[in-house]
Amino acid sequence: MSGDVRHLYLHLPFCAHRCGYCDFVTVVGRHSEHASYVDALLAELELERSLLAPELETVFLGGGTPTFTRPDDLARLLAALPPADEVTVEANPETVTLELARLLRAGGVTRASIGAQTFAPHLLSTLERAAGPDDVRRAVYALRDVGFDNISLDLIYGIPGQSTADLDRDLSAALALEPEHLSCYELEAKPGTRFAHTHGAELTRQSESMESYFERVVERLVAAGYRWYETANFCRSAERAGGRDLRARHNLAYWRGRDYLGLGIGAVSTVGGRRWRNAPRLAGYVAALARGERPAREVEALPADVKVRERVMLGLRLDEPLALAGVTEALDRAGLDRLERLGLVQRGVEEGGETLALTRRGRFLGDGAAAVALA
Repeated sequence: MSGDVRHLYLHLPFCAHRCGYCDFVTVVGRHSEHASYVDALLAELELERSLLAPELETVFLGGGTPTFTRPDDLARLLAALPPADEVTVEANPETVTLELARLLRAGGVTRASIGAQTFAPHLLSTLERAAGPDDVRRAVYALRDVGFDNISLDLIYGIPGQSTADLDRDLSAALALEPEHLSCYELEAKPGTRFAHTHGAELTRQSESMESYFERVVERLVAAGYRWYETANFCRSAERAGGRDLRARHNLAYWRGRDYLGLGIGAVSTVGGRRWRNAPRLAGYVAALARGERPAREVEALPADVKVRERVMLGLRLDEPLALAGVTEALDRAGLDRLERLGLVQRGVEEGGETLALTRRGRFLGDGAAAVALA
């Protein structure tokens, strides 16, 4: 019997090295363990396949660096996955060769997300990134050469030592590559990390400039014909993309509160009002699945009120109105009135009933404005 989950995430944790600011579940090197990990991923997929709908909308391979996984193991993983309308693979630029691009294309990948982060060599060094600006360009060219027509670039702003001129140059370099999609994130360095200890004073200074950086990013990309469809995400407008909707469909599923299944170490799933997270230990994960058992998991209580609050917070990150049917109990009417008087939210009515959206001013405040709307 099939389930109704239409969104699948797979975590491939392997990286050539760990960047100082990274707080994802990663494993450095371990080439000899790539095959057994892919075996475990496929075993977990079989154990959970009944949760998946017969036809998927999205599959997303994240990491780590999925394209650091040994090519033969990555190829057989892609070949074994259920087909989906959108299949995204994250890639670090230095891993993308013409051969790798062909492998992804042959494996059914429709969308590539490249972690450029910055085009400034001195900032790449601060971030401890292995790739240089030319690696990003070569990666994009290789993907284009084999027919990829949906490429996303990740950029980071607020890097220690970054100036507004550096940010402008990054945006210009990214736009010159004509990606279909851009994700632009504020640098977050978790307290207690090596990166935060090393760059603490400069991170504090940069935090005072984040708002102006954010506004600069939005202004540049919107002026270049990109749709600011989510707080940190931009895609070519439909008018400039031949009518194509180039929003990241997998991430849209998260923001719209859809169910999703996550496989691999540290992966999170939200299915049927339940949420769980696989333990981040590689050895334990592989061993459990080799025995035909599910891996160790942390189960999180997900009461209805928590799910509704998440739906409001995430839904207000989008540029589309949030339908209020089913979420009104989570809203603070006095807070909404205050936001409306300040010109930060806009109420509306559509066929399904009342809607709510942040105005352009409200979107620059993002989660802060959304929090005021919650009871």
